[in-house]
Order: sequence, then C-alpha cells, then structure tokens
Amino acid sequence: MISSFSQYNKEFRYNLTLAYPVIIGLLGHTFVQLVDNIMVGQLGTAELAAVSLGNSFFFVAMSLGIGFSTAITPLMAEADGAKDVASARKVFIHGLMLCIFLGILLSAAVLFSKPLLYQMGQPEEVVELAYPYLQWVGISLVPLIFFQGFKQFSEGLSYTRPAMYATLIGNVINIILNYFLIFGFWIFPKLGVEGAAIGSLFARCSMLLFMGLYVRFSSKFVAYVQQITFQKPQMSLFCKIFKLGFPSALQMFFEVLFFTAAIWLSGFLGKNPQAANQIALNLSSMTFMFAMGLGVPAMIRVGNQQGRKDIVRLREVAHSIFMLIFIFDVIFCLLFLSLNELLPWIYLDGSNPLEYTNVTEVIQIASSLLIVSAFFQISDGLQAVVLGALRGLQDVNIPAWITFFSYGIFGFPIAYYLGIHTELAATGIWIGLLSGLSASALLLFIRFRYLTNKLIFN
Repeated sequence: MISSFSQYNKEFRYNLTLAYPVIIGLLGHTFVQLVDNIMVGQLGTAELAAVSLGNSFFFVAMSLGIGFSTAITPLMAEADGAKDVASARKVFIHGLMLCIFLGILLSAAVLFSKPLLYQMGQPEEVVELAYPYLQWVGISLVPLIFFQGFKQFSEGLSYTRPAMYATLIGNVINIILNYFLIFGFWIFPKLGVEGAAIGSLFARCSMLLFMGLYVRFSSKFVAYVQQITFQKPQMSLFCKIFKLGFPSALQMFFEVLFFTAAIWLSGFLGKNPQAANQIALNLSSMTFMFAMGLGVPAMIRVGNQQGRKDIVRLREVAHSIFMLIFIFDVIFCLLFLSLNELLPWIYLDGSNPLEYTNVTEVIQIASSLLIVSAFFQISDGLQAVVLGALRGLQDVNIPAWITFFSYGIFGFPIAYYLGIHTELAATGIWIGLLSGLSASALLLFIRFRYLTNKLIFN
C-alpha cells in the first residue's frame, strides 16, 4: 500500500510525467477556444453567442467520435503491458479505420443538422451567424477524429508527447489564421464568426498531418506501423473495439449533451445569458483539461496493471491519481471564487458605447456562473479521472448508465426548473450542472471501489 508522503510524491511525479503532455495539448485546444472567444467577443455579444450555439452541435458529434476512439487506448495499454506487439498492431489499424469512418459519418450528420438551428427557439440574430460557422466546424470533424485514432494509439503505448506537439502546431496555425480571417488582415477577407471556423478546419488538418507523419517515421512505432500488411479486417476485433467504445461514446455524449443543454436553455433566456454561459464554460473547460489529462495516465496505468494481473497495485496507482486531481481542483476552486468578477472582462470590449449595456449584463451573469463553477471543480475533476480508471479496467457499460442517470435524470431536470421557472435563470442552470456532476463523481467512485474490491478478494 502507498503509506507515506514520499511514496505518494513518487507516484505524483510519474503521473504528471505521463499527464503533462496531454494536459498541455488539451490546454492548447482550450486556449485556442479562449483566443477565438476573445477575438469573436470583440465583434459583439451576438457573435459570441453564435459561436456557443454552433459549437453545441459540434461538441455533441465530437463527443461520439472521441468516445469511440478512447477504446483504442486501454486495449493498446493492455497489449503493451502483456508485451504483445502483434495484438497492439491489430488494435491500431482497426481503430484507425473506425476513426476514419466515424469522422466522415459524424461530419455528414452535423452538416445535415444545420436547419435545426432555426427550429430551436434561439435568437434569430444568433442563428444567422451560427449557420455558416457550423458548416466549417462540421467539416473539421473528419481530420479531428482521424487525428484521435493516432493520438489514442500513441497514448496507449505511454507516448503522450506526439499529440502535444501536434496540438501546439495546430494551435499556432489556428490563432494566426483566425486573426487574419475574423478581422480581415493583409490579403484575407473579413469573415467574422465564419473565419474562426475556417481557421479551426485548417488547424485540425495540420494536426492530423503532423501526427500521421510522426507515427509513420518515428523509431518508437516501427514495430507497430512498418510491419502492417493489408489483410481482411477482423470483425471480431471491430466488435471488441465497438463494444468498449460504444458505452464510452455514450458516456461522453451524455456529458457533452448535458452542457449543451445548458447552452440551449441559456439561449431561451436571451443572447446575453447565452454569451455569459459561453464565457463561464470556456473558463471551466480550461481547468477541466487537467482532469482530462490525468484521466489518460489513469487509463494507461490501470490498463497496464490489468494486463499484469496486479490488482492491488492497480488500485494504489488509481488512488494516487485521484488524490492528485483533488489537490488541483481545490486550487482551481479558490481561484474561481477570488477572480469571478475579473475573469469575464477578458472576453469583451467594454469601450464600445453601443454594446456597453449588453457587456455589463453579460459580465454580471458570467461572474455568478463562475461562483457555481468553482464548487463543481472538484466533482467534475474526480468523475473524469475515475472514468479514466474504469476505462483502464475496460468497464464501460455501467459508467455509461451512471452518467445518463446523473446528467439526464437528476441534473437536467434541476437545471431546467431552476433556469426556466425561477428567478435564478442562468445561475439555476449551472446549479443543475453542479448537481449532475456531483452525483456522477460519487456513483463512479463507488463503482470503482466495488470492482477493485471484487477483483482483490475474489
């Protein structure tokens, strides 16, 4: 058992060694969203609300693609723990084929869903701006999900840096292109909100190109890539990946849909609550990336120990990661509580007299939302890391139902009632988010304890 501070410290260092490239990569994604929102926010509150509405469709589709792709990592980790290169190679190629198919399918689904924007009771001004934005980010799903196939493969082998490098390159391209295309600079036209989406498309293509070339030519992956022969796909392996990936996709879908519902409910309240929701959501996403990043070593290390059949060590490793995310999230909670009135001003231009009334209302609402967000930092972080550990155990069915109950049956009704039928409005919606995330964290942790106890004592 881990019984001393020095032992915990050793575990923390190793966990962070695995996690920090993932965290940097994820933070890079979120930082680009931050920069995008700041740039778009300079255009007005309607434009910021449009990005929020367009991304709500994109994130729902993306969650399904990424959810399926996560099946690659624990299968790779298990094969790596067992030193089975042949099995790992098969997982890689079949996982990649699945990601290509899903990218095309989900992109088509988003493009065909665009007319739904006009049927959702959202502000007309916001919908008109969101329509072309959604078209371009929908197309970007193809390279993004394809990239995820390479990313999950690399992370399953405990190589977390390549995806970080790819993401950082993509981020630089994204920020530069967004500036040129949003505001119209040099030879580029001024495209506003649509320009932000086009910049994201080119950035995701560059990430895929870098990752594909890195995996193909790096000596780390020679045994897995250069010996691939094109044979008839094994349906049994596709089924294994699907059975593992489908519940994970559903889990991510439920979580993203939960937050998407918050965007839609905010839209019923008006463009300013929707813009405030986008600010609070973007800031919360920045801190959530630490949990997502630590969820990867939880999945990898638990999968490794599962492959070695060392369940006692498996739980020790998982507990060290749970403790680490708890420490991070307490810090984030305190930061949000102390800076809730200052952080929203990053996004909006208060010097424009025509937008001043709207801006001050958005700032006031966003400040209140950040107070609620401060309190769900701990539960949100814990549930993400525990989910990673459960995926490492290849336990995905029950966690999917837990998230469905927590978000859909418990959290959403609270968000709907408090947001639409009480004076709490947008703050009430986020109290619903807090309730759902807290229920999910508690039930998932109980599930992990139950499974590991069962494996140890049986």
